[in-house]
Amino acid sequence: MPGVAARGRGRRTINEINMVPFIDVMLVLLIIFMVTAPLITPSIIDLPSVGKANRPPDQKLEVVIGKDEGLTLRNGEQSSKLAVPALAQAIVTAQAAKPAGAVAVVISADRSVKYETVVRVMDTLQRAGVQRVGLSVQVAP
Repeated sequence: MPGVAARGRGRRTINEINMVPFIDVMLVLLIIFMVTAPLITPSIIDLPSVGKANRPPDQKLEVVIGKDEGLTLRNGEQSSKLAVPALAQAIVTAQAAKPAGAVAVVISADRSVKYETVVRVMDTLQRAGVQRVGLSVQVAP
């Protein structure tokens, strides 16, 4: 029932919002959040760091993805342009000539290349059975 105020000649109703229930609800929510906040632990993510590899590779094959999304395979001083299907066969052939696990594959991609292209190359290498695949990055100064 609304409050009634006596002013002058007659009685009028007071048209104000009762804030007490609102304050009660807010205090209850505050207490709930204060009790549950210490119980929530943030997730811990173990990020990779540079230089954490067991041992550096003896030799590496470098797959370079250019701005035009063309692939170039560098094996030491030799370089050859390849298509994605031929890339897997060329890497398997180059790794077969070396001891097992001694040759790592490093993917170097231009900054403007779509991520999808890099993933496609990685998927092709994985399906070909390449064990050690890494990404080449430029360390910011």
